[in-house]
Amino acid sequence: MPTAHPSGWAHADGALRGPHWLREPADANELVPALWSRTATKTDGVLSVGGVPLTELVREHGSPAFVLDEDDFRTRARAFRDAFAGYEVFYAGKAFLCTTVARWLAEDGLSLDVCSGGELAVAERAGFPMERVGFHGNNKTVRELERAVDLGVGRVVVDSFAEIERLAALTAERDRTMGVMIRVTAGVEAHTHEYIATAHEDQKFGFSIASGDALEAVRRVLTAPGLRLLGLHSHIGSQIFDTSGFEVAARRVLALHARVAEELGTEMPEMDLGGGFGIAYTTQDDPSEPAQLAAGMSEIVDHECRARGISRPRLSIEPGRAIVGPSMCTVYEVGTVKEVALDGGARRSYVSVDGGMSDNIRTALYDADYSATLASRASEASPTLARVVGKHCEAGDIVVKDEFLPGDVRPGDLVAVPGTGAYCRSMASNYNHALRPPVIGVRDGKTFTVLRRETEADLLATDVGVA
Repeated sequence: MPTAHPSGWAHADGALRGPHWLREPADANELVPALWSRTATKTDGVLSVGGVPLTELVREHGSPAFVLDEDDFRTRARAFRDAFAGYEVFYAGKAFLCTTVARWLAEDGLSLDVCSGGELAVAERAGFPMERVGFHGNNKTVRELERAVDLGVGRVVVDSFAEIERLAALTAERDRTMGVMIRVTAGVEAHTHEYIATAHEDQKFGFSIASGDALEAVRRVLTAPGLRLLGLHSHIGSQIFDTSGFEVAARRVLALHARVAEELGTEMPEMDLGGGFGIAYTTQDDPSEPAQLAAGMSEIVDHECRARGISRPRLSIEPGRAIVGPSMCTVYEVGTVKEVALDGGARRSYVSVDGGMSDNIRTALYDADYSATLASRASEASPTLARVVGKHCEAGDIVVKDEFLPGDVRPGDLVAVPGTGAYCRSMASNYNHALRPPVIGVRDGKTFTVLRRETEADLLATDVGVA
């Protein structure tokens, strides 16, 4: 592993060999199937998704572009629905949401988790069944809660005492009743990035079980006439590869569930244990299949319920990025290739593309790892260790930190990055006044626009400084 260097990690001993898990391929043209959507193939070096060569897609729609594989998305959604039969499966709107995706989810029988008024607006516009919508968030505004009550959202996941009071007042004003889940923190450290671990005590989400706040939240919801207590909600983090981390969380949440029944005389009908299941961004990642996850989660809950002599509540699960993450890739055009001299005579190849941190902030924000492939032609050149970087005025504007690409990558080539379905387009920005890329759906050899490319007119529409 690279060691510390005063000039930064890129100059450390061993940095140019790449991370320990990255292996030089025998053929830099080959795909690693586990990293790509199910329909991704290469023919004579040209990458196709959904039967559409990306060279043709870029000619029609330009670059950069997000490419959404409809068949892969819906296959993954149905796999979670079927594996977790008897559960309510909530798709994470924050990962990627648009009206097309919402309609697919509605047709395929999944529920939808939203965490803002904007995401709720998309669900409403798509005609998504509101009784299958869950509304998360640690600081929902009065206006957002009003909209949720008026639309008849199936459940609001409350996150603070102030929100309980706010929601109770709104339901009283409107003479309505709202289903409520209580977000609890179980004090479990998920083995993931600090910013996406969400069940330890020192963070903004939920009511602590250990401090007694969670039980107090239950009492307050039970005494509010317009609130109907559904159950407890726990979420330990994201990019989790198996169910072992849920065992302690489930034990603590079910202990509170049993205590509510014993002390307060209320048997809550539901429980949500979160999910946040991971995907393969690189060859170091080994995610579990939905059936494995379902078996593991059910075994944990059944064991704890038997041990406590309580009935198993109806369970909800939130797969997170595991549905949309692998179903989308991003295609870029190479603008420049630069060999940079480093200390000791070493050199690094920087492959600059026409996107960057404005369409994928995760590498800069989370130090996330991605893979990449040459997508527009075959190459006989030997693999070389490269870094795919963006066009923005930031040294940290890196898309793929380390990847073996053919040594003859040149301007005009297309490079594709898999696993960009979750949190890339949804976190995209107009940094440097960049225009956000389109999302182009592919299926059976045809393309369709899911989200169009932004235009300069879009960019300037909110600028009212010129009379």
